[in-house]
Amino acid sequence: MLLLSLTWYEMISVSLANGEPAITASIMAPSDLHIVKHDFGVILSWNSNITEEIKTYYVKYVLIYKFDTAKEITERLQEKEKMIRLGLHSGFHAKVKTQLLSKESEDIIKESNWTEFTYKAPPVYIQNFSCVIYNISNLNCTWDIKTEAPEDAQYFLSYRHSREEFQCQLYFTNAKNKNIGCHMKEVYFNHANKIRFNITVKELSNSSENHSYYKKFTPQRLEKLNPPINVSISLENRSIKINWKPPPTIGSAKKKCFTYQVKITDLEPVDVSEEEYVHPIHDPA
Repeated sequence: MLLLSLTWYEMISVSLANGEPAITASIMAPSDLHIVKHDFGVILSWNSNITEEIKTYYVKYVLIYKFDTAKEITERLQEKEKMIRLGLHSGFHAKVKTQLLSKESEDIIKESNWTEFTYKAPPVYIQNFSCVIYNISNLNCTWDIKTEAPEDAQYFLSYRHSREEFQCQLYFTNAKNKNIGCHMKEVYFNHANKIRFNITVKELSNSSENHSYYKKFTPQRLEKLNPPINVSISLENRSIKINWKPPPTIGSAKKKCFTYQVKITDLEPVDVSEEEYVHPIHDPA
């Protein structure tokens, strides 16, 4: 069920720039808001109410939206629509206005009032969703179930990567036998392609009441790196020389992609960008 509230203000705009030709027409606030469901959220679109006179100027739309627990996000758009990713949010409040800018200087000439709206998404029954890739080919994902979730609901995870769909191999369950996590092994990721996770919540007593939540990540953001490999230690010119090689990774193996920390006994860790570290040996006092 989609719940939408809309407030539309009609306003005669005020000129904001000196020396620009006067615009006789008022600028109406955006209207006729439409929301279309999308895999990752919704596509928000509107009627700009732009007249022929106004079309001679550079038109932009200022969109500000805010989820329940997040900071405001401000965007300036040329198109009359925006795809808003919901993630695990249950909706958002937003406002949009039209701005006319000079084609030469992009100074603001006039702007409309705001059109405000609130979108209430279907209920979200999970929170704190997170995943980690470790040892190159192992994946763990976990999530928490909200207290308001239906008692008979069950939770299923799949993901899509490089045009293939994968189902969870092994679920972690809680004391109520609800799925709260997933482990998969022998899975491989192309670091250039994002991973699209899908959690489907199925109410066992009502097969029509299924909800799906989507999250997208780049593989590198999820990877827990292994320690460096081929570590060697040698003594040279009264110094300890430590060498190593980068660990296997699903991302780039270029030197510039890694930083390291070296810790010797009880000394403070040292940040190193190369694949070696030399520590001088001091004579005892």
